Amino acid sequence: MEVITATRSFLLEYPKTIAVVTLTGVGLFGFKKWMAGGVCRSKARLDGKTVLITGANTGIGKETAVDLARRGARVILACRDMDRANNAAEYVKKTSGNDNVVVKKLDLASLQSVRLLAKDISASEKRLDVLINNAGIMSCPQWKTEDGFDMQFGVNHLGHFLLTNCLLDLLKQSAPSRIVNVSSLAHERGQINFDDINQEKNYHPWRSYSQSKLANILFTRELSKRLQGTGVTTYSLHPGVIRTELARHFMPTIPLWKKVLYKPFSFFIKNPTEGAQTTIYCAVEKSLENESGLYYSDCARKATAPQGRDDEAAKKLWDLSASMVGLTQSE
Repeated sequence: MEVITATRSFLLEYPKTIAVVTLTGVGLFGFKKWMAGGVCRSKARLDGKTVLITGANTGIGKETAVDLARRGARVILACRDMDRANNAAEYVKKTSGNDNVVVKKLDLASLQSVRLLAKDISASEKRLDVLINNAGIMSCPQWKTEDGFDMQFGVNHLGHFLLTNCLLDLLKQSAPSRIVNVSSLAHERGQINFDDINQEKNYHPWRSYSQSKLANILFTRELSKRLQGTGVTTYSLHPGVIRTELARHFMPTIPLWKKVLYKPFSFFIKNPTEGAQTTIYCAVEKSLENESGLYYSDCARKATAPQGRDDEAAKKLWDLSASMVGLTQSE
């Protein structure tokens, strides 16, 4: 667990490729291009449709917003830092040529903030065609949310769980519509600790993060079952190893020698535009219309780890999450 995230994910996902490159002497730049991963080739237009993206003021969320705005969508950036969100909105407008971009306040570490946003959206928007649960926090210290939850589980899973449920009526009214949950390859090392869901007895930043990313996948799976026949489909994904601010809590904690070790691998890491491709794919690809509850990476369907296919755990997590956020029948 001490190996840095990017290096570990790189080695886990591409061990055979690394060997091939070493043996065949494929050029570094050619390898880098291959490492950029799949590209969403869909030409689908989103004119007249509305998309909400959490955490869209930076990284892959912002680049996703640019792409979907280019396709003609009304794009809502739901963010915690309003100054950065407004700057991002101007960037999205200028880059996409689409002025139909708005900013809304959302702090996923506050259930009250989640409910206020959902109430605002339900009252002000006539439709919601795509909900992209993109925001996240990784490997932070043992922090708590406003409501006393483990920060990573609270922001990465519970906040999005509540937001999605609060917006389901609008999503159903707008069907066919989609819910896209950004997870991670880190789910493969995750386990849902039902006896200590907030990691209070034995906190470790990576254990908490991996649990939250597994929760994203199990949520997607269970939600898909509950939405059968509604025209609302769900998708989870691994965006890849990307140069973004997500590692801001982690990088300062590692020794200098590990940073030096990491440096050669940084050349191959995806940029935010490359990292956004699978999110975009799940949001617009027409061939996915009849798929739901599945997991994707590099713009293709992938198998999750076995614990990501545990239907009993998915149901148990749903019930626990509903209890933790105080989900009511009216939401």
